[in-house]
Amino acid sequence: MVGVDTTSQHPESLKSLPSIGYQRQLSAEGVLSLKPDVLIGTEEMGPAAVLLQIRGAGVPVEMFSAQADLASLEGTLQHLGRLLGDEAQAAQVFKDYQQQLEEHQQQVKAAQASHQAPGVLLLLGHAGGKPMIAGKDTAADWLLTQAGGHNLATHSGYKPFSVEALAGLNPEVLVFADRSLTGEAARKALMKENPVLASIRAAKNGRVYELDPTLLVGGLGPRLPERLKQLTAEFYPAVPVSQ
Repeated sequence: MVGVDTTSQHPESLKSLPSIGYQRQLSAEGVLSLKPDVLIGTEEMGPAAVLLQIRGAGVPVEMFSAQADLASLEGTLQHLGRLLGDEAQAAQVFKDYQQQLEEHQQQVKAAQASHQAPGVLLLLGHAGGKPMIAGKDTAADWLLTQAGGHNLATHSGYKPFSVEALAGLNPEVLVFADRSLTGEAARKALMKENPVLASIRAAKNGRVYELDPTLLVGGLGPRLPERLKQLTAEFYPAVPVSQ
């Protein structure tokens, strides 16, 4: 590894590597200055003209699916296995990952046998301002559903937050992901910029939870199974969930 983009923050050791900028706004000069043997990223990587320049300079560009589903993850790992010369290890990684998800789904089913799935919304924003509501066909929707929540948003993709939509849906649980702030600072900014949130059930009952936004980038990642367990525990506080 000679460099990473700004969304590649885990494991911690990656933060010591040179940054090539945001994955959608790469510069050919920045990438080529690191003299990589290959550039690896997802289909979200760009711009296309820059990738063409990089290929023209003799650096192969390998692009993987960013879809949040097991079939895409399996394809990505198989591709990486061939690329790095260790297909057996890639197959084992996928098998272990799939097993973790299957075991977790058994816990979710057990929780839902005695408790109704909570209505949930996920807001993705920047310093609390102009949050977007995560709908269907998103990594956020996959995460909420796998954790045992019922995503109240019925649209596809991400749509701007509106007071009317929020009032009508009134989620039991609110999950938020902020691209620039974390912890209590992120929570305070969200509530300050969107005061209507204080009136929903989730806020009144103390069921507003933070999510690392990098978990929503690039498809299914290695940290998702652990965060799924935490979300399920937050969705079903009366049900024991093994960590």
